[in-house]
Amino acid sequence: MNKFTKNFSRFIILILLQVFVFNYVQWFGFMSPFVYLLFLLLLPLDISKSAQYIVAFCTGIIIDAFLMTYGIQAFACVLMVFLRPYIILILNGLKPLETTFLPIPYSKDFNWILTYTFMLIFIHQITVTSLEVFQKAQWWRIIWTSVLNTSFTTFIILCFEYIFYAKKGR
Repeated sequence: MNKFTKNFSRFIILILLQVFVFNYVQWFGFMSPFVYLLFLLLLPLDISKSAQYIVAFCTGIIIDAFLMTYGIQAFACVLMVFLRPYIILILNGLKPLETTFLPIPYSKDFNWILTYTFMLIFIHQITVTSLEVFQKAQWWRIIWTSVLNTSFTTFIILCFEYIFYAKKGR
């Protein structure tokens, strides 16, 4: 299976899972995982930046259409993809990575993958929550909700990664 087919099938599966399963999972009335972000986390680094931004925008718009959030997810996805190379550079000790790198188990250690996933999902969640609440007086709610949603989403995404990608490293 070539790289495009693999990424496109991952995109379809994660969008369908998000729309038909995980949009209906809510803990305590505000915690809901965004598993579709796994697709953006695993985007190849060798595609052009403009293509990455277009993919992130289209992914966010599709989720926005189902969640009726009017562009919030699209903006957060594009911001996440924009900051992704800088996060990778920082986590890699300011050394550039090869373009074929995928942040999956056994390509880097668990702490690296956890930090990478948590930081990018936190950027997404703080953006989404800030734009949804949009009140400076609610800053504690924004931080609290973002941290809990980030933790929950990171846990689910790491479970997916270790279930589906850990076998390839053995």
